[in-house]
Amino acid sequence: MVDILGNYSKLRGDKRKRRVARRQEIDFSYSQVALKTRGKIEPKQKLFSSLFSLKAVIVLLFCLLIFKIFSLQVVKGEVNQNLAEGNRIRPRLVEASRGLILDKNGEWLAKNKPDFALALFPSDLPKDKLEREKIFQRISDISGLTLAEINAQIQKNTLSSVDAVIIKDNLEPEEALLLEERTMGIPGVFVNKKFKREYLTLPGLSHILGYTGMVSKEDLEKGGYYMTDWIGKTGLEYQYENYLKGIHGIEQIEVDSKGNVVRVLVKEGSKDPIAGDDIMLYLDKDLQEKSAQFLKEGMAKASQNTGEDINAGVAIVMDVKTGGILSMVSLPDFDNNLFTKKISEVDYKKLTEDKSFPMFNRAIKGVYPPGSIIKIVMASAGLTEGNITLNTSFDTPEAIMIGDYRFPDWKDHGVTDVKRAIAESNNVFFYSIGGGYENIQGLGIDKIKQYWQLFGLGNKSNIDLPGEATGLLPDPAWKEETKKEPWYLGDTYHVSIGQGDLLVTPIQMAKIVSAFANNGTLLSPQLLRKVVDQNGKTVFDGKPKVEKTAFLPDWVIKTVRDGMRLTVTDGSARSLNDLPVAVAGKTGTAQFFNNQKTHAWFVSFAPFDDPQIAVVVLVEGGGGGNDIAAPIAKEILKYYFQK
Repeated sequence: MVDILGNYSKLRGDKRKRRVARRQEIDFSYSQVALKTRGKIEPKQKLFSSLFSLKAVIVLLFCLLIFKIFSLQVVKGEVNQNLAEGNRIRPRLVEASRGLILDKNGEWLAKNKPDFALALFPSDLPKDKLEREKIFQRISDISGLTLAEINAQIQKNTLSSVDAVIIKDNLEPEEALLLEERTMGIPGVFVNKKFKREYLTLPGLSHILGYTGMVSKEDLEKGGYYMTDWIGKTGLEYQYENYLKGIHGIEQIEVDSKGNVVRVLVKEGSKDPIAGDDIMLYLDKDLQEKSAQFLKEGMAKASQNTGEDINAGVAIVMDVKTGGILSMVSLPDFDNNLFTKKISEVDYKKLTEDKSFPMFNRAIKGVYPPGSIIKIVMASAGLTEGNITLNTSFDTPEAIMIGDYRFPDWKDHGVTDVKRAIAESNNVFFYSIGGGYENIQGLGIDKIKQYWQLFGLGNKSNIDLPGEATGLLPDPAWKEETKKEPWYLGDTYHVSIGQGDLLVTPIQMAKIVSAFANNGTLLSPQLLRKVVDQNGKTVFDGKPKVEKTAFLPDWVIKTVRDGMRLTVTDGSARSLNDLPVAVAGKTGTAQFFNNQKTHAWFVSFAPFDDPQIAVVVLVEGGGGGNDIAAPIAKEILKYYFQK
């Protein structure tokens, strides 16, 4: 029993020793592992750490995304919206219609009519060169233009993003409809609806109205114009361009990705076009037509008389109280409707090479020796300076001899005073006023020139048309410089009767005659009466442009007027004596072409007691003023006062 208990105790002790030994072994192993893994994370710790980092990154990215969205949509929302719309919104030019040109009664002389053109917007074309070339080929196929022509138009018309490039203009309505159908779906290509000018066809009107033409490079550099604009080139179209042209509008167009128009937007940046102002003239279109008719008939008579082709002349009717031009005809003329589209080379060459110069406005640009109509100025100068008086009277011979030189008259007038000298167009009397004869001391060329200038000769008449001529006032300095010759007494004699080198324009003479008619007020001739905007408001109301008043003594003006009246009652224009109103006038026959031909002149005003109009007629190479020019003026006066 003791042995059994002893063995059991021994056995339990051995087990206890083994457990202690095992525990020590485990503790030693753990310590060794701990030494080896010191500074490292347990696998569970490592997973936890990774998940935390990922969540932090996701949160950070989400915060950045929210901030970016807020910035784009709220802070910069308006800017980015505009940028986005810029890709689909296009500003487009809306053409303003040009103002009308009307006569004194509101009848149209120049108006607008619809016009069509094939056009494109370069900004809507594809960026890819190959795609653009395909579009150009399609345009070529449907328009009949070559690729070279299309490219040339685009190259020279890419200055403005709002302006279209005109590929083919002056389309007939039927062709425009066909092209509009065929261009649907082609990016940026469309049929442009525009306006073009239409002019009333009346003789002589083209010189007054002028015409419009395509804008030039110089015009574009000044600003305010687009490549598709047509602007005034000559005449009133040019003179009053600022009134007539109007202000173009802008509309915002929404286009799709192919450049096709989706809709027109009403939004900020759009503006309506403002039509040009209408200009109303003093001109009476009926009087213009009749004046041209009478002038043509008179030229036909001159052709019969001379046996030559007489086709050039001028007829002017001027209101002596306002300076308003009631009619102004210069023949031959031209059709300014030829310029409402691109004029053909054939038509332009025909106009410019015509020997009769149909595009030349003789009324304001033609310079001519005035002949005897200048005698009303010479009489004024002689009376004012005291070289002659109302009582000066002497027996005028058929000619004055200065050495071997003979200065003739057209007949023997006998005893003559200043009034009768005007009425009978006495050359010797006016030789005497200018250069002197017997007891009359001549004015001399310097004093004569002063009086020419006093009446406005040598300067523009200031009519509201471009390109006016000034004429020529010869004097010793001019002759020495131009002809390398001294001035002779004979030169003074010649200019005293409107011959020699003295040159005037018809409009200058209308201005002078009006001054005698209205008792001494020198007025600038004017075509424009008033300007009215599209709301009927008067923008400009023309008033007489007075250059000078009382520049001659009243008695001098009265004496010259009486002499002009005597011309009709008892002088060289007696054919006008049967008119229903009393007329005053002066004939003129001006030599030219080495004295082999003569221009026919007649200047007049009526009624004599209360003048309303002055009439000036010139027929180039027409012969005598009393035979040709005076009868034309008679018909004009008769029509005016009967009407």
